[in-house]
Amino acid sequence: MEETQDQDIEQTIEEVEQPVQEAVAEDEESKSASVDSTSLVPIDEYLAAGVHIGTQQKTKDMMKFVYRVRTDGLYVLDIQSTDKRIKEVAQFLAKYDPSKILVVSARQYGQFPAKMFSKAIGAKAMVGRFIPGRLTNPAVEGFFEPDVVVVTDPTGDAQVIKEAVDIGIPVVGLCDTNNLTSNVDLVIPTNNKGRKALSLVYWLLAREVAAERNIPFNYEMSDFEAGL
Repeated sequence: MEETQDQDIEQTIEEVEQPVQEAVAEDEESKSASVDSTSLVPIDEYLAAGVHIGTQQKTKDMMKFVYRVRTDGLYVLDIQSTDKRIKEVAQFLAKYDPSKILVVSARQYGQFPAKMFSKAIGAKAMVGRFIPGRLTNPAVEGFFEPDVVVVTDPTGDAQVIKEAVDIGIPVVGLCDTNNLTSNVDLVIPTNNKGRKALSLVYWLLAREVAAERNIPFNYEMSDFEAGL
């Protein structure tokens, strides 16, 4: 049931992304001139991927990353903050041995880009349903001791965050407007439900970590995009 609901949410995101992008494009155009010229990709690429598209719910934790609230109640994320945080998180992750970085995704559209991220930098990926105890119980099949965890959605990946907190390792989270971030050490504000948004963010994060660690990187963003 949970997986079906998750797929329904993601399908809805896919169906509304284009009209919502068009609706917010005019607002974002007025802001584009203020975006740092050193941004990782042009603002149009963030817009095309729907990275800025939030939800109609927001938490107090995420309000500082919100650019504006539309009259229909949709919260729009600040692309400049997303760009800045991807750079900061990449620098942070580059301090770790890639083989000790764990990336997880219960969300369907996050699973393929998460696996590509792990492949590109040599990290470990656990996607789909997370078996409780994988980080805390050596008797559990697939037990792994990471030094840092990257989660695609703090809500769907809550068990991973709980275990990371239990063993005292930092958590990086891709967080939408409706997420709680109390146990997330570094937040990347982004649409964490859309297929294209997740592909772009994971591609940029992998590219920047690879650059920081001098790891060869020969992937295009399309290589990270999950199929429909």
